[in-house]
Amino acid sequence: MSQVQSSSSVIDRREFVSALIAKCPESLIVTGLGSATYDVFAAGDRDKNFYLWGAMGGAAAMGLGLALAQPDKSVLVITGDGEQLMGIGSLATISAQKPANLTIVVLDNGHFGETGMQYSHSSLGTDMSAVAKACGIVNSYQVKDMAGLKQVEQNVNARQGLTFAQILVKADDLPRALPSRDGVFVKNRFRAALGLAPF
Repeated sequence: MSQVQSSSSVIDRREFVSALIAKCPESLIVTGLGSATYDVFAAGDRDKNFYLWGAMGGAAAMGLGLALAQPDKSVLVITGDGEQLMGIGSLATISAQKPANLTIVVLDNGHFGETGMQYSHSSLGTDMSAVAKACGIVNSYQVKDMAGLKQVEQNVNARQGLTFAQILVKADDLPRALPSRDGVFVKNRFRAALGLAPF
């Protein structure tokens, strides 16, 4: 079995997410279904967080729409390998649009954490940063330790180019930290943070 992800990964996902959000306080954040949402909420609830419940594979595509609609703001998608794999085709569309203010961060533990920690494709030979690069996202790379946080932070805050960062995290089964599942509340709170009326 060819494994990209292994037990040698040293990045604690919650530590990485918390540190990244602290370094990018003005960013609009879209979270992928499952553990990425728990990680972002555990770092501190914000009205600029859009928790995407029940739309597996849709986080990066939603990030694209938001980046195009809000070109003067940094948009940060934080998702997992399983969620991004389900929406892998969106990377080609995102590359075609190339919003300079969009950064996609994939927390890759090499497993489907929500369904029993089965190996995901990234454990079985799929290099997601290489897939993103092949789709045309030139600034695509892997982060293997906390030192890589600085590069991701700079990409988010600079808003000078579309970025895809595959963060190789430990395959931990962490306690769930659950934000509101009220979609109308999350949507309207997020709209209010952008100065938009609820609907």
